[in-house]
Amino acid sequence: MPLDSPPRSDFETRLKREVEGDVLFGAFDRGRYATDASIYQIDPVGVVIPRNAEAARIAIQIASEMGVPVLPRGGGTSQCGQTVGAALVIDNSKHLNKLLSVEGDIATVEPGIVLDHLNAQLKSTGQWFPVDVSTSAQATIGGMAGNNSCGSRSIAYGNMVHNVLGIDALLADGTQAHFGPVGGNLEGLSGPSRFTDIVRAIRNIAEREADEIEARYPKLLRRVGGYNLETVKPTGHNLAHLLVGSEGTLAYSRALKLKLSPLPKHKTLGVVHYPHFRQAMETTQHIVKLGPVAVELVDRTMIDLSRSIPAYAGIVAKFLKGAPDAILLVEFAGEDKETQVRKLKDLVTLMADLGLPGSVVEIPDAALQKDVWEVRKAGLNIMMSMKGDGKPVSFIEDCAVPLEHLADYTSRLTEVFHKHGTKGTWYAHASVGCLHVRPILNMKQDGAAKMAAIAEEAAALVREYKGAYSGEHGDGLVRSQWIAPFFGPRLTDAFGEIKKLFDPKGVMNPGKIVNPPRQDDRTLFRFKPGYKASLFPTALDWSDWGGFAGAVEMCNNNGHCRKFDAGTMCPSYRVTKQEQDLTRGRANTLRLAISGQLGPDALTSDAMYETMRLCVGCKGCKRECPTGVDMAKMKVEFLHHYKTRHGHTMFDKLVGYLPRYASIASKLGPLLALRDKIPALARLSETLTGFAASRSLPSWASKPFRASEAQSNNAEIAFFADTFNTWFEPENARAAIRVLKAAGYKVHVPTANDGGRPLCCGRTFLSAGLVDEGKREAQRLIDAMLPFAAKGIPIVGLEPSCLFALKDELSSLLPGADAAKIGASAMLFEEFLAREAKAGRLKPIFKALPETQALVHGHCHQKAFGAANATLDALKLIPDMAPSLIESSCCGMAGAFGYEPANIDASKAMAEAALLPAIRKAGDDTLIVADGTSCRHQIADLGGREAVHVARVLDRALA
Repeated sequence: MPLDSPPRSDFETRLKREVEGDVLFGAFDRGRYATDASIYQIDPVGVVIPRNAEAARIAIQIASEMGVPVLPRGGGTSQCGQTVGAALVIDNSKHLNKLLSVEGDIATVEPGIVLDHLNAQLKSTGQWFPVDVSTSAQATIGGMAGNNSCGSRSIAYGNMVHNVLGIDALLADGTQAHFGPVGGNLEGLSGPSRFTDIVRAIRNIAEREADEIEARYPKLLRRVGGYNLETVKPTGHNLAHLLVGSEGTLAYSRALKLKLSPLPKHKTLGVVHYPHFRQAMETTQHIVKLGPVAVELVDRTMIDLSRSIPAYAGIVAKFLKGAPDAILLVEFAGEDKETQVRKLKDLVTLMADLGLPGSVVEIPDAALQKDVWEVRKAGLNIMMSMKGDGKPVSFIEDCAVPLEHLADYTSRLTEVFHKHGTKGTWYAHASVGCLHVRPILNMKQDGAAKMAAIAEEAAALVREYKGAYSGEHGDGLVRSQWIAPFFGPRLTDAFGEIKKLFDPKGVMNPGKIVNPPRQDDRTLFRFKPGYKASLFPTALDWSDWGGFAGAVEMCNNNGHCRKFDAGTMCPSYRVTKQEQDLTRGRANTLRLAISGQLGPDALTSDAMYETMRLCVGCKGCKRECPTGVDMAKMKVEFLHHYKTRHGHTMFDKLVGYLPRYASIASKLGPLLALRDKIPALARLSETLTGFAASRSLPSWASKPFRASEAQSNNAEIAFFADTFNTWFEPENARAAIRVLKAAGYKVHVPTANDGGRPLCCGRTFLSAGLVDEGKREAQRLIDAMLPFAAKGIPIVGLEPSCLFALKDELSSLLPGADAAKIGASAMLFEEFLAREAKAGRLKPIFKALPETQALVHGHCHQKAFGAANATLDALKLIPDMAPSLIESSCCGMAGAFGYEPANIDASKAMAEAALLPAIRKAGDDTLIVADGTSCRHQIADLGGREAVHVARVLDRALA
């Protein structure tokens, strides 16, 4: 059924009138909140993004009064379906994300604060919140409390339930109370009568079921199923611990009080290599006796996949030896450095005693440790990067068993997988017997039936080994069905009593823990019965993904694109914090559109255009999304179809056809320059052309670069003179050629076989949705460049967006061996120099400059292809030069993006996020280096500093 917008209801009208915040009831918005990182999809009634805690209270009150279910949500990264439902979604992540106070070792936070953001703010106190889940860059504290999250170091720090001291909660009927410690004697209990009645009733239930609690609750650290009734003791207990793990079914958390831990001063890491998976399982029980803070498994599947992902391949190569079947990451941490070094040596000795001498790679270096853990933290997404309809599916991944049974359990479960014609991927928390195992299933076909059968057999194994069926990620829609078989009828009924005490109307996140649906109910799946993506002629080649739909469906909703701490992805979300401006939000919307769930013509609708509008094509997701969602490429495909239906604007045409009219426009350069000198002309030009009057335009060069300036008959380098460095900043091209010639290389500038205008990569056409014109440019370039690529001659360029179009878009436009050869030969100017220097082929040609500091802003495409550090390497060829890379996302100009009036605010906000503050702090004697044409323009426009291409810096330094 299409996600058609419902008629404006009294409920929606009242919310918009009374709630301060965003109230979203449109089909596209509801569709974006219909999924989380699980296999499920349920359309919400609507979405409220409250601006403050009072707005959240009012929204919940209105919903309760009108009988509408309520679903609190943070990052929407739940893997069991906790954060999807036919309810009013309360999204805490945009505004309710503050650190309210720190008093000693106690922090009070709002529910929407992200774990990494919290720990960044706590760092100055020497403390951290140690429940370090792998999704720490996007997981909110409220969501972690709802799931009773655990993390890699739970063996040392425990789970959320051990680290939450109190919760200020709101019940569905409006009752507000603090859930915290209570003594054994309840006579002096204070608070609203509704609250005190609940406390007494809960105490009675716990006392009544004490024998059943003792018999049924697993004696394991990793146990998060049902409600934490075992924490309610007659001698006293903490009421917050009952709310932890309740998945929003009992109350809404307004604020949480957390126990902090000292940051460990010293860490060591050992990577233990195993030729056979079972050996890793057998030795874990011995390793934990050494007192590590973490013992994490990475299996062969994850190793192989991570080696194929550009963001991780280089890191893996640094710590992996050979081709192990599995590795264990063993971390030691504490106050004393010598103690941690000794423990690492003890690990080496232990492994030798266990018959595996030389199996440990010792990593004392903190920077490499961090990189290794980043690979491990990306485990889920790495596993989900498998292409095709078969994907690792989460439904038994958090079963936990005692360590002495771990090897037998994993072996027998592997046999179960084989029995059902599949295999499983294994990783994560070996230290506590809680391995994330995901059988590979096709949920579009027979996956549901196989899931149900495997779950039955897995449950039998877990019961046999006295384990816990839900060990970390909670119950949700996928595991709540298994509460009754594991906890028995008495405790299942007790959970129902608890639910009714807190929530008599049953409006708080119904269907989780109490009265759940079956886990294999396909009507609740993302890929429901009859799901089918429409087939249509695509402008680009999507064969590597099995088609456009396959590429879109690579998004598993884990939300890694929500991160803020590092990298590029996702610049538009970083400034708007709206789901529609997120890589995940766009991918979900595309999937819903092409499968008919948003109605006819959704793919080319204005609502879809608005969804894609702020995508700057940075390619950050291409590298940083472990599942490889390439939203930049998807936007080109979308624009092609949208513009074909709606037509191209004058702005589109001026941007797209730039390479074809450049020779004429350059002759009118002085006349065109008046536009930026006379305000009235700028305003008129905005009306006529769509270029924002508040933006200055690039200046046409009086002497454009000509191919004849570098023509060698015996070329060692084919120099790609792109449109921007030909017509606007030819001094960059001339500087680069001088440097290359000074280094002794023979440089040739290829020209079109037709003898006409300069070559173009076609990028300007793609950015305007003019894909057919882009193909013409691409073919023209291939014809000219192929003779050089065929001879192995490097194709060297200056503008990252143009050069990397040769490595990326060229094959999408014109797939085949010719495009591939050119892509393999293409590299940036500084990449070439750094390569030659490393190989010892670059003679010393540089002298020191007056400036010794250089601040480098990497173009998004440089970072997407892992080439940003080459700029630093090239600058280091200058004696005494100390370059550093600005840790920034997109500059915000992004080609023509920043010139459109509708994008001005977002463009400026992107620049202000990190780039401009770093530039303002730089001294006047610090060089500002940026290879991107649009980046340099943004820095000049908004930062008031001149940024230069690295070629010009090296040219100045020629001896």
